[in-house]
Amino acid sequence: MLWSEKYRPTEFSEILGQDEVVRVLSSFAASKNVPHLLVVGAPGTGKSVAVEALARALYGTHWQENTTVLPTADLFEGGKKYFEAEERFAHIYRKDESVISNFKNVVRWYASIRPLDAEFRLLVFEGAGALTRDAQQALRRTMERYSRTCRFVFLTSNQSAIIPAIASRCLPLTFVPLPDRVVRRRLEEVMAAEGVGADQVGPADLDLIVPAAGGDLRRAILLLQLYAGSGGEVDLAATATSETETMATSIFEALAKKDIQGARQRAESMLIDYGLTGHEVIRELARAADRAYADPRTAVALADAELGILRGGNEYVQINALLARISREVFF
Repeated sequence: MLWSEKYRPTEFSEILGQDEVVRVLSSFAASKNVPHLLVVGAPGTGKSVAVEALARALYGTHWQENTTVLPTADLFEGGKKYFEAEERFAHIYRKDESVISNFKNVVRWYASIRPLDAEFRLLVFEGAGALTRDAQQALRRTMERYSRTCRFVFLTSNQSAIIPAIASRCLPLTFVPLPDRVVRRRLEEVMAAEGVGADQVGPADLDLIVPAAGGDLRRAILLLQLYAGSGGEVDLAATATSETETMATSIFEALAKKDIQGARQRAESMLIDYGLTGHEVIRELARAADRAYADPRTAVALADAELGILRGGNEYVQINALLARISREVFF
């Protein structure tokens, strides 16, 4: 069994590094009053487990009956094949209708189900950034129609992918990457529970795992289990390097060669193909800079770009301006 599942939080008290969000969700559970929610944060920060904890607190033993989770990324990427393979959609799916039409039917079906011993049920959209604009426009109308008996919860790592008509109807909750000290402490707790000694995974190994996870606790636990299970034979440094880290390094390599267009294409791939937010791209670039391209001017440029996004600037514009600035000031 994966340790990330074995040690998955089930209650608010077990969720780490998200004190403010947990406080808000706990107050909703206590009052039995929940608005539509837009839950934003990087992978592995606790978005899904927090919503599950909310459902458990609201509904007790009936939490599964009153909660429906739709993996929207799988649904829209898989299309009709996904609908046909999912047994729970068998009575709703219409082969002669389009994917978007079937999606609307599924949402309306689950939104209209009468809650069990509760005033409303939860309809959760995992990977909501994968929803097309047409799908989101349809959801807006469905949210209005079933607002008395259903609460819509959107989970995404990219808030800008959600149209204003949806976002304005939801309370935004932001999950931040976990601090390294929190991740390390949790890994040490898992090691103790699994009987993993310092001779198997030592402090130096944790020094590699923790920063490589980048605040993603799930990834950190997976790396820990991989290394502990291999008897120390896995090249941890190589394994801990993600595709996006490699991509960030290649951006600096392109800039060093005066290939600004190549750098921009890689950055756009991180935003579009890998689904990273502008903040996450900047974080990956900062790590790459620390490893091989440390320069005070780069650090200042990264900080300014981060501030620009925080102030509401377009992510693509800010990232492209950042690359042009680094190329001009550092690799001139």
